[in-house]
Amino acid sequence: MIERIKSARMIIAGGGTGGHLFPAIAVAEEFLRRSEQNEVLFVGTAAGLEARILPRMGYRLETIEVAGLKGKGLWKVLVGLKRIPGSIIKSRGIIKEFKPQVVLGVGGYASGPTVLAAHLMGIPTAIAEQNASPGMANAILGRFANRIFVSFEETKVWFPIRRVIHTGNPVRTGFLEEVEERSTEEKPFTLLIFGGSQGASGVNRAVAAALPYLEDLKGSMRIIHQTGSADLEWVKEEYAKRRMDVEVQPFIDDMARVFRIADLLVCRAGATTIAEITAMGKAAILIPYPHATGDHQVLNAKALVKRGAAEMIEERDLTGESLAMHIRDLYHDPERLKSVAENSKKMGKPDASRVIVDRCMEIIRWEKVS
Repeated sequence: MIERIKSARMIIAGGGTGGHLFPAIAVAEEFLRRSEQNEVLFVGTAAGLEARILPRMGYRLETIEVAGLKGKGLWKVLVGLKRIPGSIIKSRGIIKEFKPQVVLGVGGYASGPTVLAAHLMGIPTAIAEQNASPGMANAILGRFANRIFVSFEETKVWFPIRRVIHTGNPVRTGFLEEVEERSTEEKPFTLLIFGGSQGASGVNRAVAAALPYLEDLKGSMRIIHQTGSADLEWVKEEYAKRRMDVEVQPFIDDMARVFRIADLLVCRAGATTIAEITAMGKAAILIPYPHATGDHQVLNAKALVKRGAAEMIEERDLTGESLAMHIRDLYHDPERLKSVAENSKKMGKPDASRVIVDRCMEIIRWEKVS
């Protein structure tokens, strides 16, 4: 008998939001790139973003019934606890049928039961923590997962150090391609503003309030603004009053394109956004979402700020005047803007997907075939 590696199967569990799902897709892309015979199965929930995105991309998805516990009311906590045994049993059935050699949890409600079931079945497991401080599921799973992948150096203290690997957060292929294809052509100073896929009303209101303080820049600065659908019309009206050079959209499909042409970003501090900013080496003014679980967006932003890789305004301190001041300071100081962008790029981990897949392959217990 000799060991002959022909193919591998991986379950990626979790999702719910783009912050968990998009890094998972990046890992799946890399895993499938290694061999045409490799297979990936996603496990998520019917209510999560994965249920809409993954089938459209051609990925197979199995769903389990599970809900979050942290930050919920008593009734929702009780309902969530009641679902846990069933979700573990369902996960076990999915695992038995698919027969993966490794199970990777990427955070989100479905991650916990699936990774736990795999561990109880003796299958190698790994987890990926995108934020500077771990969510409740990963904090528990980290006690036994074979590999723990973290996006920030600061996160290592939360886990058993011998099993932690600082990989960075995987980003979609388009962002990596754009890094090599940046245009050097002359263009106006471009400011990119966005919240998330649904927009960010707090950011939108601050930007509208900042416009009077940016009047003298309107002839030399172009703005691209993703507002979300709810705020689209009134934000467009605010720009129209000022006659500014602006592209306003509720949602930008090709975010990599606008990242490439942007000189400065104003955005939230979610883990995926941070990974994309640093992969492309962009300067940013970060406005962390104030209600993020465990205040993790503030911690994400601070990790960049202390390395000179971004500036931060907490929403409690956010006014039109303060935002305009930050924008103007960076606009008028190109050397400082360049320094922030360079420090951002130093933090980037464009090979995160490759490293994660390499480390997952290391813990696979290969079957021996003749």
